[in-house]
This record gives sequence, structure tokens and C-alpha cells, in this order.
Amino acid sequence: MLKIYNTLTREKEEFQPIQKNKVGMYVCGPTVYNYIHIGNARSTVAFDTVRRYLEYRGYDVNFVSNFTDVDDKIIRAAKELGISAKEVAEKFIAAFYEDTAALHVEKATLNPRVMENIPDIIAFIGDLIDKGYAYEADGDVYYRTGKFKDYGKLSDQSIKDLIVGASERLDAEENVKKEDQLDFALWKAAKPDEVSWESPWGQGRPGWHIECSVMATKYLGDTIDIHGGGHDLTFPHHENEIAQSEAKTGKTFANYWMHNGFVTIGETAEKMSKSLGNFVTVHDILKEVDPQVLRFFLGTAHYRRPVKYSEKAIEEAKINLEKVKIAYQNAHYRLQDAVAALPDDAEQLALFQNLQAQFVAEMDDDFQADNAMSIVYQFAKELNIYAEGEAVSEAVITAALALYKAMVGVFGVVLGEEALLDDDIQTLIDERTQARTDKNFARSDEIRDYLKDQGIILDDTAQGTRWRRA
Repeated sequence: MLKIYNTLTREKEEFQPIQKNKVGMYVCGPTVYNYIHIGNARSTVAFDTVRRYLEYRGYDVNFVSNFTDVDDKIIRAAKELGISAKEVAEKFIAAFYEDTAALHVEKATLNPRVMENIPDIIAFIGDLIDKGYAYEADGDVYYRTGKFKDYGKLSDQSIKDLIVGASERLDAEENVKKEDQLDFALWKAAKPDEVSWESPWGQGRPGWHIECSVMATKYLGDTIDIHGGGHDLTFPHHENEIAQSEAKTGKTFANYWMHNGFVTIGETAEKMSKSLGNFVTVHDILKEVDPQVLRFFLGTAHYRRPVKYSEKAIEEAKINLEKVKIAYQNAHYRLQDAVAALPDDAEQLALFQNLQAQFVAEMDDDFQADNAMSIVYQFAKELNIYAEGEAVSEAVITAALALYKAMVGVFGVVLGEEALLDDDIQTLIDERTQARTDKNFARSDEIRDYLKDQGIILDDTAQGTRWRRA
């Protein structure tokens, strides 16, 4: 039974999708004015892992994640770079796809953009005005926060206690136009030299919060199964999404709200963010760190907990990922001399199947990735033990590898045999094997050291010498 911690109720709840075996999932995507930093990547990887596990459990996931391509920060970046806001967005959307592909993140079912949905945004705002939840003021349109009786329910705050200007994106100059200081912008009147569109309220552009309400309901329906994003989006962004969407439709906006923890950095474990200026971009990290290692670091921690980014943590992830891969390679290597079946096959298969059941139990408990990885490491240990046996069963190894590959695939780990060696390198391996037979250990060591310099690691096993890339 899959359970999800719901931010709205502050409890773990049994997951019951609206449609059997189908999941509609919306995750707030990046504002594309720069390369994503590792904090952005944490959210992307966390919800990719959630999505992969849902698919592992047999669900058909419709995964929608937006790009914010209209924003004050994008406009500023456009002026600094001397290009249009659309060109800024295109540049960093392409960079997002490149960086997340390197992290083996599945592409969303759909990545809608604000600029592609302006007519729907205008119509949505018009409905809110007609229902009395929004009002126009000198070309701007604001949402009447006080009219929505449940405002604050997601972040568990009383409307009387909410802090004015909690969003970094609110402009202090707007406050003079508002009926109430907690009201927030749905539409902003155009300023000189800014991207804008014609609307019933004059030339302008959307506010930040309205875009996700529009795109989530447009592509997934009035009520969606899961809405996700970073913990920092709980208030005001997600709170405002609920207010807008439920005021318009009269229906529950999302049944399950999921929020991932921050990435911290430094001795004081400070939250990493662009606004604090302490961020490291994935684009730069991947120049020095294997993308699979970074993915493993980010994806194998429980999504709700903060993770501390450091060289030590990356090195630990590298070592653990190597253990996971080597266990697969060791077992796969034994297929070459495996027999069809052995008398203890049922017992051995039961051991691996039991570990897989434990893995499912941990992930079913609100996606406890860290606990589930403990089971994966145990599975790897048992694979290594079995692969070291004098005789192994093809049936057992084939079944165990299939289970193992599917489990680690939830975390985006890519397994498989390495590419074929160049003929010259294979010749050297064969020469080394003969040198060992001839007890010419000086030549054997010389070849081993040379291949190591080429990034080829040799492992001498009872079944012969096998290789892997460093």
C-alpha cells in the first residue's frame, strides 16, 4: 500500500488516484533566466524518482512540469544580455534539457510555457473577476485573498498572521493599488520595453502564481492527483495556486501535495539559492563530477529531507554507486559459465525476491529512498556472494539481475555491460593473461598499470580476468 506524506493534511495518506492505475502529476518547473543550480536539480531529481517509482509500481504517469518564461528576472537578464526575453528563455530551456538529460531525468510528458498559454491565462483571470475573487486597478489585476475562506490551509497559517510581501516577486509599489496588502497580482500592466500582451485590462503580462493554476488545470483537469515542488514554494506560490484554482472551479485543486527539502552548503548548512548568491550550477558541477554520481547523491536521500552538498558527500556517492554497478557486472559476467539450473534455485530466487519485497515496502512508505537503498546494498552483497560461487544458475542470475536493474532504475542508475574494448587493448589483456601463466609477473604488472592509465581496471576472478572502466 503506497502512502504519501500530504503537506496539506500533514499526515501520511494512502494513495488513491482519481483514475485507476493512472496518475496526473504537476511539478513546478524552473524560471529560465540562468542555468539550474543544484537546488533546482534536487527538486527535478526528487520528483523524477517519485515518477519512476510510480511507473515501477505499474502506474501510467502523466507528468506535467512548466517553464516560467515570463518573469521580472528574465526581463532583467534580457536587458543585460541584449537579447529578447524569449531568446533568454530558449537559451536556458535548452540548457535545462541538456543538464537534466545528463542526470538521466525522464523528460516530462509535457513542459508547457507561459508564452504559449496567454489566452488561457487571460480567460482564467476573467473568470476570477466575474466571480468576485479578483479586481482591476490601473491596468493591474489582483486576487482578493480575504475572500477565499481557506487561504493559508496549505502552509497552516491564519490569514491574520500572514506576513505581507512573503513572495520575493512582489513589487512594493503595487501595494498602493491593492484593496488589501495580502492581495497578489494576477496581471501586471506593461512597463516600457517589456514583453507584453493585449488584454481586457490593457497591455500587460501575467503574474507568477496564475500560470501554474492555468497550466495544471488545462493539461491535467480541475482536480489533479499530485502537485509537487520545493519546500520554499509552499507559501506563497502553492497557497496562491490553491486560492486561484479552487475559487474558479469550486473543486479541490490537488489531492496530494508533496514538497522536497533544500540543498544546503557550507559549515552552517545554509540553504542554496540564487537569491542568496551561494549557488553552484549543475552546468559547472558536471564539468568535474560524473552526472551519474550527482544524480545518485541527489536521488538516494529521502525527498523531504535536506541534503548537504560537499566534496565528501559526492565522493561517498561515487563509492556507493560503484558498488552498485560492480555487483551487477560481477553477476552478469558469470552468465558465460552458468549452468541452466541448480537444485537450490528456488531458495536462491526466494532470497532475492524477498529483498525486492523489502525494497517495495520502504518505497511505499512515502518514498523512503535512503531505507530502500539499504536494501539495494544488501541485494548487491548477495549478488556478489552468489557470483563468487563455484557453480551458478543462469535462471537465478537472469532473474536476480532483472529485479536488481528495475530497482536501481528507480534512482536513475544506468546498468549494463561496458562497450567493447578496442582490439589493441584486448590484445594486451590476452598478453597479460599469458604472462601470468608464464609467471612473468613483471610484464603482467606493467600491462595492468598501463591499462589503468588508460582508464581500464582489471579484476582477476576465479573465472578469468574481467575489466571495467574507472
